[in-house]
Amino acid sequence: MDRKTLIDFPCDFPLKIMGARVDEFAQAIACVVVKHAPEFDAASMAMRPSRAGNYLALTCTVRATSQAQLDALYRELSAHPMVKVVL
Repeated sequence: MDRKTLIDFPCDFPLKIMGARVDEFAQAIACVVVKHAPEFDAASMAMRPSRAGNYLALTCTVRATSQAQLDALYRELSAHPMVKVVL
């Protein structure tokens, strides 16, 4: 069986997004995620500040339906001016 992805869709897929620890960061990221995964509940977002408190790591678990959906989400998050890293 020839497959383009190792992921079986649909599935719950965790995304880690890191950026500067500013008040608007979590809300801005939630808006981007909901655009690509409308059922995402921002209240489920896990937040963890860095040791020095300068950065914030967010974990957003989305219900991924396709590789194209994840690719588009990664592209938009990576291009966001507040985002440093997307894993």
